[in-house]
Amino acid sequence: MSRPLIVIPARMAATRLPGKPLADIGGRPMIAWMLDRARAADLGPVLVAAGDAEIVAAVEAAGGRAILTDPALPSGTDRIHAAAQAFGGDHDVIVNLQGDMPTIDPATIRAAVAALIPGADIATLVSPSADPADRDNPNVVKAIVAADGRALYFTRAAAPSGDGPVWRHVGLYVYRRTALARFVAAPPSPLELREKLEQLRALEMGMTISCGVVDAFPKGVDSPADLEAARRALA
Repeated sequence: MSRPLIVIPARMAATRLPGKPLADIGGRPMIAWMLDRARAADLGPVLVAAGDAEIVAAVEAAGGRAILTDPALPSGTDRIHAAAQAFGGDHDVIVNLQGDMPTIDPATIRAAVAALIPGADIATLVSPSADPADRDNPNVVKAIVAADGRALYFTRAAAPSGDGPVWRHVGLYVYRRTALARFVAAPPSPLELREKLEQLRALEMGMTISCGVVDAFPKGVDSPADLEAARRALA
C-alpha cells in the first residue's frame, strides 16, 4: 500500500454556519487547524479540496496545498475524488477527513486507516454510547455493525433495539482509490436519499465497509454553539 492521501473537503456555503472553513479559532481559520490535525496523523500528504478561492488562499497562507474544485460538484466525496485526481501520484488509499473537526485527535485519523482491512472497500469509525438521548437523536447517525466489524446499515432511527450500546458513526471515511471512483460514478441510491446518508449508496452497491472502534467521539462544528465549544477547547 502506498502512503495514503488525506483530502479535506471544504466549502463556504454551509447551511447552518456559512463561511465555516474560515471561522476564526484562536486567531486562525478552522481549515488551518484541520491541516494541523491531518499533518500530525503522519500518514501521507495532506490536500484540501476547496470549493472556493478564499479557502485556497487560507490554506496556502497556512503552508498547505489546496486544489480548487468545481463548485457544481454535489458532495464532499465528489470534491475529494476530483482533487485526488488532480493531485496525481500513486496513492491507492484516499482519506476523506471532514473539514469541521478541529479538535479531532490525530490518533483517530490513524485508527480509521488501520480499519481498512483486506477485503474492505471503505473503512470508517464508530464510537459506543449508552446515552438514551443519542439513541433517539436523528442527528446522531447509528451504525449497525456485525460481529466481524462489517457495517450492515446506517440509520438516523433508534437502532439497534435491545440492550447494549448504540454505535455512533464518526463521519470519517477511508476509501480504496478504485472504490472511490466507483462510488462517485454511481447515482444516489434509494436508501441514501431516504435516510440522507451517503454511505448507504456504497452498501446498496454491494461494497464492504469495515468499522474501527474509538472511545472518543469527535465533535464536528455545525452551529455557532459548536464553534464556541471548539474555541474553548483549543484556547
